[in-house]
This record gives sequence, C-alpha cells and structure tokens, in this order.
Amino acid sequence: MTQALYERFLRGLAVSPDAPALRLATETVTYARAHETALLWAGSLLAADQTPRVIGVLAGKGFESYVGILAGLYTGATVVPLHPDFPVVRTRRMLDLSGVAAIIVDAKGLASLPDIYGDELDIPVFAPGADIDGRFTAIEANPAHALTEPKPVQPSDTAYMLFTSGSTGRPKGVPISHGSTHHYFELLDRRYDFAASDVFSQTFDLNFDCAMFDLFCAWGAGASVQYIPPAAYRDIPAFLAEHDVTVWFSTPSAIGLIRKMGGLDKDSMPGLRWSFFAGEALRMTDTADWQQAASASTVENLYGPTELTVTVTGHRWDPATSPSQGINGLVPIGEIHEGHEYVLVTPDDGFSDVEGELCITGPQMTAGYLDPEDNKGRFLEHDGKTWYRTGDRVRKLDGGVLVYLGRLDAQVQVQGWRVELAEIEHALRECAGVEDAVTVTRSADGTTELVVFYTGEVTSPVVLAKQLRTILPVGMLPRQYQHVGEFPLNSNRKVDRPTLATRANDMLAVAGSKG
Repeated sequence: MTQALYERFLRGLAVSPDAPALRLATETVTYARAHETALLWAGSLLAADQTPRVIGVLAGKGFESYVGILAGLYTGATVVPLHPDFPVVRTRRMLDLSGVAAIIVDAKGLASLPDIYGDELDIPVFAPGADIDGRFTAIEANPAHALTEPKPVQPSDTAYMLFTSGSTGRPKGVPISHGSTHHYFELLDRRYDFAASDVFSQTFDLNFDCAMFDLFCAWGAGASVQYIPPAAYRDIPAFLAEHDVTVWFSTPSAIGLIRKMGGLDKDSMPGLRWSFFAGEALRMTDTADWQQAASASTVENLYGPTELTVTVTGHRWDPATSPSQGINGLVPIGEIHEGHEYVLVTPDDGFSDVEGELCITGPQMTAGYLDPEDNKGRFLEHDGKTWYRTGDRVRKLDGGVLVYLGRLDAQVQVQGWRVELAEIEHALRECAGVEDAVTVTRSADGTTELVVFYTGEVTSPVVLAKQLRTILPVGMLPRQYQHVGEFPLNSNRKVDRPTLATRANDMLAVAGSKG
C-alpha cells in the first residue's frame, strides 16, 4: 500500500463491495458501482488528456460530485471541488488559479459554464449523461478507455486543492498532499472505532475540508455516507433514526438550528455513537444539550484550518471535567495530533509557554499556498522549521490541553479598551432570554463601535445594557443591540460574520439619514 488517498476507498471496497458507499437524495450507490464508474470516468478523462494535472468537479452533492472526486483521484491528478452556487467570478478565479485542465459537471454545473467562461469555452467538459452542445470540448465516457486500477501517485503529490478566503478578498488555493491525508486518516483510524456498520452524516459541502473527514473515514471502514438534505433539519432525530445514522459531524451552528426545531430533547438521538463538531468555536452549553440528546454518543470538539489537513487537535467532551477547562463558555480544542509540534507566539513576536498565537508544524501542514504571494505572513521560520500561523490565540492548560481564546483579528480597541469579541458574546449569553450572540464592529465618526446581534427573546437594549454592566466595564458595552430570529450562515453553515458587519453599517447609515 502507498499513501494515496483513494486507497481508503479501495479498503472499503474490499470490505463492503455490495454495501452502500453513498446514500444520496434519490439513489443509493454501492462501493462496486462507484468504483467501476470512477475507473470508467478516470480512463475517459485520461484518454482526452494523458496528463490532466488538475481536474475540477463543479457539481452539487449528487452522484456526479462524489464519484467525480473519486474519478479525479483515480487519474492521479489533483482534484478541485467547486460549489455550483458560488458567484461565477469567484469560481472562474479558482479555476484559473488552480489550472484546471478538465472539469466534471452535473446539470447545474454545466448550465453555469457559459456564465463562468463567457466565449472562452475551450476547457474539456465531462458531463455524464448530459447532452453537450458544440460550444464545449466534450469528453465522452468510453468503456474501451476504462482503467483497470487507479494510477499510482507519490506522497508529495497533491490529492486535492481547496480555496479559503484571503484577506484581500481573493480566494487562496491550499494544496493538500496524499502524504498529509495519509498521516491524518491513519491517526483517526487509531483514535476511533469506525466500522462497516456505521452510517456517517454528510452535512458539509464538498468544497469544505470537513467533508473529506466524512468521506474518507467512512470509506476507509467500508461504511456508508448519508447525504443530509436541508429539509431534514426540521426533524433531525427522525431523519437519523430512519437512516440509521451513527456518526454525526457538523458545524456548531447546526446545534442551535436543531434546538430551535425541538430536536434536542433528552435521548432524542439514541442511535448516534460519535458526534463531531468543527469549523467554529463550540459552546459548552450547546455541547451539554447535544450530549443529553445523544446520550450514547461520544462527543468531540475538533479544530484545524484547511492548511493543516482538516483538523489537527481534538477534545473529547467529559461533563465532569470539560466545563472547568473552558474559557468564555467555549469547549477546549484539546491536544495537537501526534507527530506535530507547536509554539505560542506573543504579540511582540516572542514565545510563551502559556498563551499566544498557535503556530504548528508537522506532516499535515501544506507546503504553501498555490500562489506564493499568499505565503507572506502566514508561515513562521523558527528553530530551523517552518510553522503555519493559524491566526488563532490559545491558552495552554496543565497537561497540554489547548483552549481557544479567539482570532487575532477579533481583538479590537474601543475607546482605549482592548476588547475580546468572544468575551462580549459570552457575557451576552449570560443575560436572561439571550440564546446566542455575535459581536461585530463598525466605524462611526472616527471611532470603533461594538454592535451585537442576538437570538432568543426580544429584550430592551436598556435591560441588556443593565445586565452587562454587572459583568463588563462601561467602556466595553456595545453601542447597539439587534435581535434576529437566526444568524445568517455561509455555504459551510458557519455564522456569516461579514454579512452581520454589513448590516451593522447599514443600520448606522439608516439612523444617520433619519437624523
């Protein structure tokens, strides 16, 4: 065995050839069918271009996307999962940056290509089962070209490439190697007891790295991946029971949505064995509520930026000890993965044994961004090694457990006060009637103001301010409190803070026009 990511699917194929690898909205796909189709598609792609270095997959969560990712890996090329609902300018930027040489699409992806490429429609397109007009260079599925086995790769070869948002607004390409994924999934195999009988939820879009956890943990065990449609959130306990889901993974924002729908009653999700959360800070109150609803489940808080291959730390929730380890009501992120090192960098670029920016080096770290210009400021050279700067501030507790304190850019100056936005949010959640809170900043008359959006009961701003004065100094009190029924979420189901910041500025503009 080499370190190829696709070998995890081959392991599942050997264990469960006739079992479902995928349970989609309208069909179930066995390991054998997915494998045979991926070999056919991979061979057809290679027949069109013997060396397609990068293959894009522009499709929703359906047969074309999942099998397309597998087929792309089988060719030995780099796979770039793309979201068909993203703005066309952003998608075109990602296609150009990554150098996609051929693209696999579903019907929606195919329909979007003229808008993405305009008159430059010379990219080879593989659209299984669809009629492609003469504007495209079509790749046909030809059984004569089907591979007999996946193409070999080297550990240093890039398995997939994902794009994160850059500070300049343009996406940054993050190449992840087969060697990095091999270390990651081998470690998870030792940590968890996933089996062929498991059914994994699939809540994440495929351009989000946590989706790789679902797919390749499941496939490495011969288990099934269950697509979770948006409508399922109306009654998640019933959906999980109907489909025998045993492994749940989502962003923490899903907990609030499921609670709102009445899905967190005691023992409402008895079939879950494992529950994972990542992508955002996990609140202790949410974790306790989830644990009560999924009492047979082991709950873990996972942490890691895309640049460190999905997740690089983990904390297993223990209701007896975890609450005493958290800060600002947040669950610890745990200890870093075996084989990695970390340092904590202070604001003056020194090093601390207790608190600072988390910088990590090890086998899961990307070799650098697709565009070398994006590497500036994101990597640290220290002690003869290169470290990835996460931009996250953490505190180290006794025993090496790490606790997330917030983003470096979430620490702001307000009227001379150094304010942690996470501290404001934690204080708001302690106020009567408030379920959750998000704090953003805006500029007004040359100063920085704090604006809070909160869910729960509609409460007078005077009442909220009065309660906060018992917790926070006056200089840290928000300028405005805005009730919302729910927070806007981005495509990865994380709270969309930029949208809330825009709303805060819009509210200021409206107030100014009335004045």
